[in-house]
Amino acid sequence: MRCLFAIALMTTSALAAPASAQWINNISEASFDVGAGISYGPGYFGDDETELGPWGTMRNLTLGTETGEEKQGFSLIPSFGYIGDRKADDHDELEGLDDIDWTGEIGLRVNYVSGPAMSYGAVRLGVGGHDGLVGEIGTKYRFIVNDKLTLWTAAELQLGDDEFTDTYFGVSPDESAASNFREYDPSGGIYGANISLEARYALTPKTSILGKVTYGRLLNDAGDSPIVQERNQPEINLGIARRLNFRF
Repeated sequence: MRCLFAIALMTTSALAAPASAQWINNISEASFDVGAGISYGPGYFGDDETELGPWGTMRNLTLGTETGEEKQGFSLIPSFGYIGDRKADDHDELEGLDDIDWTGEIGLRVNYVSGPAMSYGAVRLGVGGHDGLVGEIGTKYRFIVNDKLTLWTAAELQLGDDEFTDTYFGVSPDESAASNFREYDPSGGIYGANISLEARYALTPKTSILGKVTYGRLLNDAGDSPIVQERNQPEINLGIARRLNFRF
């Protein structure tokens, strides 16, 4: 599975590079939202209860051309991810399972923008709690309601290699002996899918309220894990963001 992720990364990079090269001289700025707030959702992958937690975000990257228009076509940009830690002491049902540290993820993302629609694919390497390869493929559509309110709808498939799924959904022989879970060795692949609605309301030209509602569902070997108490994984995020602009 890790080999497949590497092939996918090289393929998407190769496809994006020629298209990006012909645009690079026309890009004059990059802007994105950086913010913080609260999240209300599952405490870990497969949790059947929800809890409040912090939410940090860097999203809605827009590349601008010299004419002031949004860049169309392909672009290749960095991709970052974060997964919080999982501690058995915080969840009675996880007694006997090993703790998992928080994980930072870094990789690449290929975007294809056509008007208000965007399709994308990303591959990232985890550092910390897991050292596997993860990624997603999806599509987003932007609705500009007025000069203050912008909406995005999105649908996404989430992927992880064997190392990732074993970390969050597997049960080792030692863990099985110390817990109520049977031994389980999941395979990598598509582990989840979600649909979401995101809103950005501008308080000032640079400061906005961000809100996002996501309905996620665990699939395949991940969804079948004995650790998973609930396949459906809804989440609500709300925060304040600042729009940052960088001109070239």
